[in-house]
Formats: sequence, structure tokens, C-alpha cells
Amino acid sequence: MKLTINIYYKGTNGSAKKFAEEMIARGIVDKIRAEKGNLRYEYYFPLDDSETLLLIDEWINQEALDLHHQSAMMKEIATLREKYHLKMQVKKYNEIA
Repeated sequence: MKLTINIYYKGTNGSAKKFAEEMIARGIVDKIRAEKGNLRYEYYFPLDDSETLLLIDEWINQEALDLHHQSAMMKEIATLREKYHLKMQVKKYNEIA
């Protein structure tokens, strides 16, 4: 069952954008997109909130997502989140059809 995860990264003074830029520059985003089971990994900025970054992350199933969560990249992502003092809100959606 396909999963879609929306992660809202909230920062200040452009920190969310800097986080995304560093994720891309370090090649972490490309590595995640290349992981088995990843269907989508894209960043968006809401028009009415420049301090929030939305990540839309899709996986073929829970097992693929669990393997991603066990990868070394998760530690890198956590380190960058701390570096940029970001708060997270996570919403998970399961495909029903």
C-alpha cells in the first residue's frame, strides 16, 4: 500500500530554505530518490509562509519507508535539522485504492 508523508519543516530567517539547499548540495536528496521503494521526494514552499518547507515523500509500502528510516541518511538529515533549528510536523497518508 503506497504511503505519502508530508513533513512540514518550520524555521526562521530562511533556515528551512537553507536546509533544503544543503540537502540537495550534499546529494542526500538524490540518494533518497534512488532508494528502492521511493516514488517521490520533493520540496515545496507555501506561498503564504516563507518560513515553512513542505516535503512530500512517497514510498511503495511501509517496509520501504522503514528501511529508509534505518539508513545512514537519517542521521545526516537529523544533524542538518538541528543545525538549522527546524521544528517538524509530520502527516502520513495511506493509499486506500
